[in-house]
Amino acid sequence: MYSNKENVNILTALLVAHGVRHAVVCPGSRNSPVVHNLNECPDIHCYPVTDERSAGFYALGMAQATNTPVVVCVTSGTALLNLAPAVAEAYYQHQPLVVISADRPAAWIDQLDGQTIPQPDALGRFVKKAVSLPEPHDEEERWYCNRLVNETLMARHAPVHINVPISEPLFDFSVSSLPVERKIELLPADTPAHTLSHVVRMFMQAKRPMLIAGQPMNPNMDEAVCLVEDDERYVPDFVLYIGNSIVSKRVKRFLRKAKETWAVNETGEVNDTFMNLTHVVQGDGDVVADQVRFMLEQQPHPFVQRWDELLERARQHAVAYEPPYSQMAVVKCLNAHSTTLHLQFANSTAIRLANIYACHNVYCNRGVNGIDGSLSTAAGFSLVTDAPVLCVIGDLSFFYDQNALWNQNLRGNFRILLMNNGKGGIFNMLSGLEQSPARDKFVAAEHHTSAKGICEQNDIVYMRADDMVEMQEGVDRLLQEQSDRPMLLEVFTDAAEDERVFKDYYAQFKKK
Repeated sequence: MYSNKENVNILTALLVAHGVRHAVVCPGSRNSPVVHNLNECPDIHCYPVTDERSAGFYALGMAQATNTPVVVCVTSGTALLNLAPAVAEAYYQHQPLVVISADRPAAWIDQLDGQTIPQPDALGRFVKKAVSLPEPHDEEERWYCNRLVNETLMARHAPVHINVPISEPLFDFSVSSLPVERKIELLPADTPAHTLSHVVRMFMQAKRPMLIAGQPMNPNMDEAVCLVEDDERYVPDFVLYIGNSIVSKRVKRFLRKAKETWAVNETGEVNDTFMNLTHVVQGDGDVVADQVRFMLEQQPHPFVQRWDELLERARQHAVAYEPPYSQMAVVKCLNAHSTTLHLQFANSTAIRLANIYACHNVYCNRGVNGIDGSLSTAAGFSLVTDAPVLCVIGDLSFFYDQNALWNQNLRGNFRILLMNNGKGGIFNMLSGLEQSPARDKFVAAEHHTSAKGICEQNDIVYMRADDMVEMQEGVDRLLQEQSDRPMLLEVFTDAAEDERVFKDYYAQFKKK
């Protein structure tokens, strides 16, 4: 049986029609008619998450894993505002989050009634479409409600927000079936063949063309640029930019020397990252990149070959360099394991080390690049796949998002590699900051915290490592041991040694 709220039933029916199969639901009374319907609907699987901040990132991880829209449903009031960081990240990742917020009737907003704030535009420009549904009383209002939901769910490559005012009484679940609702479909256009040919021709005709992708991997590119950033022979005159954000500031500065950039993305957005954008091609970047690579196989380009040789030198250095016990050694040890698991790297030092060593596909929240939500994103990802999911994360990111582990749905396919050096170690890399006496305590948030107690209270298998042998054995166990529960390996390193090893890696490469 379903709720007797007509706007909720129209919404539920259209969610199913538009292919929604996963919903993260948060507790509350005002949203209980929506949560009831989602749980009652056989086509939608619900995942309860209490902390709305974590819930938004859970949904983001599910969207990454499934490439389909995922609902996150919250009650009225500040619950909606807690989703803002995840929605902003989803916006810049072009991930289809469907935010559903329950609301009081409009008459009660700003009247000192409980849990009431102006909600319809609360997420601002970080959603592609925001609507507030009517509570229908006649056919025209039903048509209007149907149209608003359809318009919102037709938005592509971006989060959306559906606000649902619900009048009391809330708890009447007496409707036997969902209504049959009109579905409006969007038929997207493919990149025209002549446009694709033109882009590829421009690339091949350039004297110094470069194909680069973002979000989040450009393996060994930072090291390569470090070696040749002042050598004009390596500066491209034509950059074909596929994808989203690039991790390395050094790489971005280098590419600003290029004459022009053509960007390919599915939304047609203007992202002038290198300050030399001249063309935006709306289309599938992977299709364009595949066509360019095919042409390069047929007609090798000397400038591309020059860069391939440079990147191979960087790769060989990464293989040959043997870091002493440090966070770099941890990620290199992890990379030595050939595995089919899904890798989620957190921001800051973790993703930078991944760009040196990872040879598998990697996920990372590089939309806004915040430390919040990395653990929750990986946890959400793990719920919609049976394959193992490993989250590689630093200590500040982990402890900030520890509520991700307060969840009854987590299973043994979720593994966590926690690199704990007692502070935000990346702040050690910022030249000049060492002059400030506030750096360690206030900027880098120095601490003496362990994840052991958090793991015990959430039934997570806990391991720790304090040296190279324990770390190597722990990584082996983390990746190979069967378990019904999530597993965490906490590797303790020294922040000063992490900094020294990281800088030595680059210094040794420059000497070659």
